[in-house]
Amino acid sequence: MACQGASVWIPDPDAVWVPAQLLQDYTRDEKHVLLQFPGREEVRYPVAAPSDLPPLANPDISEGESDLTALSFLHEPAILHNLHVRFMDYNSIYTYCGIVLVAINPYDQLPIYGEEVIDAYSGQDMADMEPHIFSVAENAYRTMMREEKNQSIIISGESGSGKTVSAKFTMRFFAVVGGAAQQTSVEEKVLASNPIMEAIGNAKTTRNDNSSRFGKYIQINFGRKGDIIGANMSTYLLEKSRVVFQAPAERNYHIFYQLCASRQLPELRSLKLATPEHFRYTNQGGDANIPCTDDVMELERTRSAFTILGVLPDQQIELFRILAAVLHLGNVNIQASGRSSERSYIDADDVSLAIFSKLLGVEAALMAHWLCHRKLLLGGDTLVKPMSGQQAVDARDALAKHVYEQMFKWTVHRLNVTLRSQSGRAGSFIGVLDIYGCVIRLQEWCYRFTVVQLRSSSLCSFETFERNSFEQFCINYANEKLQQQFNRHVFHLEQEEYEREELTWSRIEFSDNQQCILLIEGPLGLLDLLDEECRMPKGSDESWVLKLYDQHLTGRAHPHFRKPRMSNSAFVILHFADMVQYECGGFLDKNRDTVFEELINILKASQSELVAELFQQQGSKASVANGSVRSGRRAHREHKLSVGFQFRQSLQLLMDTLSSTTPHYVRCIKPNDLKEPFIFDPKRAVQQLRACGVLETIRISAAGFPSRWTYEEFFFRYHVLLRGSQSCEEVQLVCRHALPQLIPDPDQYVFGRTKVFFRAGQVALLERLRAERLRAAAVVLQSLVRGWLARIHYTRTLWATVTLQRHCRGALARRLAWTLRYCKAALVIQKTYRMLVARHGFLLIRQAAITIQAFIRGTLTRRNYRLLVANRAASLLQARVRGWLARRAFIRFRAAVVFAQCCIRRKAARRELLKLKTEARSVEKYQELNKGMEVKLMQLQIKADQEARESAALKESLRGEREAAAIELSTLKATIQKLEEHQKHLTAPPVSIVSEEAEQEIRRADKKAAQELLQLTQEVEALQREKVSLSTERERLTACLLQQEEAHEALVRQAVSQATEAIKVQLDEERRKHQGLLREFTRLEQRYDNLREMSQLTQDMKGYRRTDSTQSLEPLSPQSLTPLSFSPSTSTFPSPEEVRRISVTSPTTEAGVSMQSLASPMGLLEAREQECVRLRKELNDLRNTVPLRRLLTQVFPSAFPTENSSSSNQHKAASTTGLLECRRRDENKLMKNLITDIRTDIAMSLPPGLPASVVFLCVRQADCRGDQSSAYSLCRGAVTAMKTALRKHTNDLNMTALWLKNISLLHDLLSQHAPKQLTTHPEEVVPLTFNLSDSLHTLSELRILAYQQLISITETRLQNITAAALLEGEDIPGSRKRASSDPRTARADAPTVASVLRELGVLHVAMSHQALCPQLLERAFQQLTYFISASAFNSLLLRKDVCCCSRAILIRLNVSQLEEWLRSRGLLTEGAVAAMEPLIQAVQLLQVGKKSEKDAQILVQTCTALSSQQIVKILSNYSPHGDLDERVSLNFIRLVQGLFKDRADAQPRQHLLDVKRVFPVTFPDATPPAVRADKLVIPDSLKLSFLRRV
Repeated sequence: MACQGASVWIPDPDAVWVPAQLLQDYTRDEKHVLLQFPGREEVRYPVAAPSDLPPLANPDISEGESDLTALSFLHEPAILHNLHVRFMDYNSIYTYCGIVLVAINPYDQLPIYGEEVIDAYSGQDMADMEPHIFSVAENAYRTMMREEKNQSIIISGESGSGKTVSAKFTMRFFAVVGGAAQQTSVEEKVLASNPIMEAIGNAKTTRNDNSSRFGKYIQINFGRKGDIIGANMSTYLLEKSRVVFQAPAERNYHIFYQLCASRQLPELRSLKLATPEHFRYTNQGGDANIPCTDDVMELERTRSAFTILGVLPDQQIELFRILAAVLHLGNVNIQASGRSSERSYIDADDVSLAIFSKLLGVEAALMAHWLCHRKLLLGGDTLVKPMSGQQAVDARDALAKHVYEQMFKWTVHRLNVTLRSQSGRAGSFIGVLDIYGCVIRLQEWCYRFTVVQLRSSSLCSFETFERNSFEQFCINYANEKLQQQFNRHVFHLEQEEYEREELTWSRIEFSDNQQCILLIEGPLGLLDLLDEECRMPKGSDESWVLKLYDQHLTGRAHPHFRKPRMSNSAFVILHFADMVQYECGGFLDKNRDTVFEELINILKASQSELVAELFQQQGSKASVANGSVRSGRRAHREHKLSVGFQFRQSLQLLMDTLSSTTPHYVRCIKPNDLKEPFIFDPKRAVQQLRACGVLETIRISAAGFPSRWTYEEFFFRYHVLLRGSQSCEEVQLVCRHALPQLIPDPDQYVFGRTKVFFRAGQVALLERLRAERLRAAAVVLQSLVRGWLARIHYTRTLWATVTLQRHCRGALARRLAWTLRYCKAALVIQKTYRMLVARHGFLLIRQAAITIQAFIRGTLTRRNYRLLVANRAASLLQARVRGWLARRAFIRFRAAVVFAQCCIRRKAARRELLKLKTEARSVEKYQELNKGMEVKLMQLQIKADQEARESAALKESLRGEREAAAIELSTLKATIQKLEEHQKHLTAPPVSIVSEEAEQEIRRADKKAAQELLQLTQEVEALQREKVSLSTERERLTACLLQQEEAHEALVRQAVSQATEAIKVQLDEERRKHQGLLREFTRLEQRYDNLREMSQLTQDMKGYRRTDSTQSLEPLSPQSLTPLSFSPSTSTFPSPEEVRRISVTSPTTEAGVSMQSLASPMGLLEAREQECVRLRKELNDLRNTVPLRRLLTQVFPSAFPTENSSSSNQHKAASTTGLLECRRRDENKLMKNLITDIRTDIAMSLPPGLPASVVFLCVRQADCRGDQSSAYSLCRGAVTAMKTALRKHTNDLNMTALWLKNISLLHDLLSQHAPKQLTTHPEEVVPLTFNLSDSLHTLSELRILAYQQLISITETRLQNITAAALLEGEDIPGSRKRASSDPRTARADAPTVASVLRELGVLHVAMSHQALCPQLLERAFQQLTYFISASAFNSLLLRKDVCCCSRAILIRLNVSQLEEWLRSRGLLTEGAVAAMEPLIQAVQLLQVGKKSEKDAQILVQTCTALSSQQIVKILSNYSPHGDLDERVSLNFIRLVQGLFKDRADAQPRQHLLDVKRVFPVTFPDATPPAVRADKLVIPDSLKLSFLRRV
């Protein structure tokens, strides 16, 4: 095996083991081997003998194996490397090691513990699923149910390795799978014990923020049907010393800090608490805060858990008083006195002592006296001796520890009483052991010693310190016992496997530590000698060690006992994992565990009932020693049991219990000391692997035949090595004949009945032979392929050569042809060119001659033309001059005439001067007229400005402005006309002669009037232009406004559409929450009924006891349990006694429930009733929620019509025929015969909706005759009866569909005839007069519950067959699975896709037979399609054997059948397709290539419905199937993760799909058909003859 190219492991001081590769073959004569480390130079590794060869590495096929025992080479580096690969590369924290589950603490919250994961593991075999704590719990549960044998789960590991969390998840799994759908309080109480024990038993250490400081064994009892009926808890070695001392960076128990943080609560103010830094018992560790922890909230959780477990509020306060008293006791100041401090005293006014005494109800003076004194008995006389200061402090701390221990024991006892199983129902149990998470300090003097960091401590995790004392001795003693039990159990399982396979085998030798155990517990062993020394009056640690030396060294030397060389006060024990040296100092004191009797007697006389009860019970157990250890009266000491003796007894009881059960082991590993997520420290991991027994398991497995293959798996994997016939029918025979030729040594393998077994390393040998055979075959194939390629190359070269020659010859011929053609063309070109040159010269000469002639002729013509033009111009000038001379003579003559006239007129004007003066007044009037015209012009200007400012309102005032402008224009024209007339009148020739001055004045006035008229005319034209511009601006603004309105309307429509979509999404979410709340409400009401029945049964069994009248409960009718007398109050879900795998999470009880009501079963019943009432109030508040409805009313006003007040008193139609009349005394008979007691065969033969139609006709008849109380009673009775019928047929699919139809029809009929829902044809529908709102609300909720029950029945039928049908339609040869924990063979009737389709067909027929609406069918099958796909997808993620290409083809085929079935019935909607998308994409992921970067990009773009975690999980689980397939490389997985960082998902998704997800259902508002009594056919089998047709 050590040949060239082999991978080996080399020790390394930092990484423990590093890989290397052999560069040459190894021979026995060589003393060195040549190695090559990755990225480093070659080195020579010394090998003295063949046994010194470095361990060989496993082949690649074993990379990341889920079971360590399946590795080819079983040794430490292989195990460490496999755990590292799974933890760091695959993010898988669980790995099997045979029967042991190795769990590595991730220090992070992983989404692998939800309800969907519990459902996926429930009912599955360990061999089929990925390693998980739920798989171990499920295996224990199935074994218990199948074999009716008790089981135990042993969880071990260092402090901080995750033991407590693993135990909590284990209990949660049992509470879910062992609980009922109508969950009773037993499972809730089992889970509620965790917060209490964490508060009083857990503390912060340097390695763990929530470390268990005690060992516990929780025994969960199950009934015959697998339901939890009770539990019991046993505790071991509480670390009492932590109460009085904490190391740096550590804390006391959580409960102290919770009380200090909640000190401001009213009920806790009397405790006189302060901050933790104020108390000595809580301030020694330094910082008292834990990151991400709220002590106030933790106290609320603790108190809620106490309430669930039935601890009354007064008792809780008493417990808190005791805990507060312990804190105050630590602050009591003890002062030394005397010369040598041999005395001590406490001040009388010590505040802390006063508070301590008041809280515990004891006398402060007595407590102060006996804290500083002790009583001695000497010869029958009593002597009181004072104690020194240090002794008094020790006594105080011892009392504090003892009080806390008694409180702890009382709490555990109270939990056990509450969780006690009911008599007569005991079945089997499963025990969960969580013990010794870290160092445990047992005695009051332990805190004096040096505190050191531990290297390892856990159950079956060896513990050793720099200084080891009594506590380490006890823990390692328990480790020895548990390791012995573990080794023997592993050997026993190997033996059973060999016997089952009918192998001839020799006994496997394993290390038995019986001698070490006898050294400790045997006769004259260490514990016996220690107890004997404790009984001696002058016994000491030194004398005890000397006795050990004499007994085990001087006499007969014990092989496991040694004496240190340099010490006489220590001894060495050779434990199974290491050699430990113990210091004897303090052994006797810790073994005695002395508390003075006088202090206990003071506490027994306490005024507090709880304190007195604690120490009275202790007195009955005789656990307190007398204060005098030197007294001669042995009667006071013989009853005292030493700590070692008690520990040995409890350990022996534990071992007896474990021996009587089938153990299951969980080993928790702490990957690093930094508490950082996903950091793997190989040094820390290998330390724990060496100490926790994992390597011992591997060694036992390696000593036998660790590798085992079924014949089919072996044949499929190594068929290339087998010779002869290779038919699948003769697989076993072929393997038996071929294997001796492959492995000559017959001792290296053995044939079993169904498997072939190999020793360690033989699978690697077969892998090497297989690789060589494949390599040889590859060489042959390469030679053939290369020859074929050479021949192909030669043929192609020959063809290319011939083709090139042909093309060359053709090119030469074409070149010659082109030459000849060019020559001929040249001659033609020359001839043509010469002809063109000659022709061009001729044309040029001819063109020049023509041009010259044209120029000459033009010159002559232009000259003649100029002569003609000159003559014409001279004639024209002569004519103009002559005309000008004549006009000038005329003008001179006319000017003389005018001058003469002016002179005459001037003279006449002077004569008329007086007359003009008289007319001056007329001129002033003219001037007034001009002033009025100016005012009007100013008014026009103002109006024009107003028109400019009011342009925005042109749409409304355009017509008025036009009219005003027209009127104003006419006014102006009339004014102008008057002025013109007046001007003409003024300019008329005067009758009389005026003076020249008057004429000038008139002329000036005329000129001024003309100017004003011109200005007016210009202003009018400006107004006209402004009017035109305003009209244009108006048109432009109008167009702009229209565009803005259209854009605004488009934006509004878009916003409305978006708001509509958002509101629809919110409406669906509100509907889903509402329906989920209805389901929770119904489940709690069923729980209420169950608790009431249980309470009645308890009262019947305990009827002779007297019950307090204040806690009695009156009988409750079904109507009084709901806010409406006909509201739904039944559960519609199947119980897990029939179907175990229904997952239900325990609801949390509100802290506000009255504590007094929980003191008895009747009080608990009253609390549940209050819880139901609270949920009903929440439902009513949800019904009355109006913001979303108002918003919808604004967007869709037609969808929510309002009630018209005017329609309150509408006139009914006179015709009320076609109804049914039921008398008041026959109502109960009607409901009984028609609904509750109807037989199934009769109900299925009825027309759809007949019961609802009959009830509705009776209601209408009662309403028409005015009997509203009868109509209301009929509605209420019908709803109650239908609810009872649903409860009666919780598992009947057809009857549930029938009542769903009737409930929906009755709701639609009542809604149609409600006063609010009047149709557009009031003459056809007569509204009912009484209020229907409550009835409609109740019916609406009831039909939702009926729909949920219908889906739940189908999901229950599909749950056990879905994953197997889609993923395991048939077995694929060669697919290898982990060895099953169930030795029985698989079932012959394996589920297939046909069985799934058969169940879907039953539902489809049931709903179609009742004529349910198509929308409801589509919604139901969308829900079921999602359930089927999610279940199969979750199983695919958790099962490694189905993550292969061949299985993906089968899954895709099964999904295609489901799609075809839905498509053929018209049910393949978008929702159903989207529900199947994750499963389809996961199957495609298994089929596509997974090597290159391009494949990764295609994968990321294609798998849009999968999250990055899901894709990485599938790639990590991918198993190669066939020789041509291989695993997905880690580089490819990292590449996919990097691409997913760039693609941000819409929301973070969980690891598994939520199988319990419920799609909200909406019932369409369909108009029901008209119902008349004459059209109904009521069969006689219903016995409804008492109904009368109206």
